[in-house]
Amino acid sequence: MVTMSIRDVARLAGVSVGTVSNVLNRSDRVSAETAARVRSAIDELGFVPNSAARQLRVGHSSTLGFVMLDMGNPFFAEVGRGANDAAALAGLSVLLGASDQNSSREGDYLDLFEEQRVRGVLISPIGDVTPHLRRIRERGIGSVLVDRNGTGTGFSSVSVDDVAGGYAAARHLLDQGRRRIAYLGAQFEIQQVTDRLKGARRAIADVGGATFEVISARGLTVSDGRDVGKSLGKRAVRSWPDAIFASNDLLAIGLVQALILTGTARVPDDIAIVGYDDNEFASAAIIPLTTVRQPSRLLGTTAVQILLEEAADSKLEPRNVQFQPQLVVRQTSMVESGAS
Repeated sequence: MVTMSIRDVARLAGVSVGTVSNVLNRSDRVSAETAARVRSAIDELGFVPNSAARQLRVGHSSTLGFVMLDMGNPFFAEVGRGANDAAALAGLSVLLGASDQNSSREGDYLDLFEEQRVRGVLISPIGDVTPHLRRIRERGIGSVLVDRNGTGTGFSSVSVDDVAGGYAAARHLLDQGRRRIAYLGAQFEIQQVTDRLKGARRAIADVGGATFEVISARGLTVSDGRDVGKSLGKRAVRSWPDAIFASNDLLAIGLVQALILTGTARVPDDIAIVGYDDNEFASAAIIPLTTVRQPSRLLGTTAVQILLEEAADSKLEPRNVQFQPQLVVRQTSMVESGAS
């Protein structure tokens, strides 16, 4: 099926593309005779005005764009639900795009949302996207950073204090008497991953005799966690950590699965494990997962609220809202009293 464009309409009607646009969006600027000729061409070609034309007609878009790190991660899915709920209350919809930790794809989505003239952009960035966001702001499209502290960037943000979350996770393991702590992470260019590591290091530094190592996974998925669990079995038992803090729940769940299935170590007797996010699978895992809870849905709703407030008043100063995480203790880190 051939899709007709505004240029095809202009050619058939014998007018400019701008005249066709005026007929579609500002018909009072076109004579009745010319407008009739354009509409006749539209009918003959079966031309359907695109979303950009509709946006011009009302002056702005009815959509928001959201570039998230990983749409397959339940944490980001919940953030997206929160954003969608808040947008729906305002009569808007949310277009989702996943960068999958790929900066080139991240830029492509920002370009796409700019072309679509979205009302605003939410983004969980990989690196520094502020130059790109400044550019689209010049075109009237505001942005809010999600799950990233935007202090000093000139943009509003909603985030969680991941340094505090990392500290709480490691401190809990130390309080259980664990002294050989490991941090399991991947893609350390992501600020959240390094902030959680920073917090864990601070907790370890507070306790004399505690050791710390960083274990790098290939990625941040359940499968990557399983691979680490399998490789751990190849190490001498004396070199095992007695506790592992994973940078997200997916890694932690995969790690637990591998340790149980291979019989490498008992959880939590030999190795205690803590995750991060408190996603929908954490409490339902084979062994319920101790984790650090983030207010995921609240991040999404707050980001949309800030974005809409700034769209209504361009003089508002950027706001950086930071929530505090909460340690949720379950069976992967607590040895039952009297257990051998």
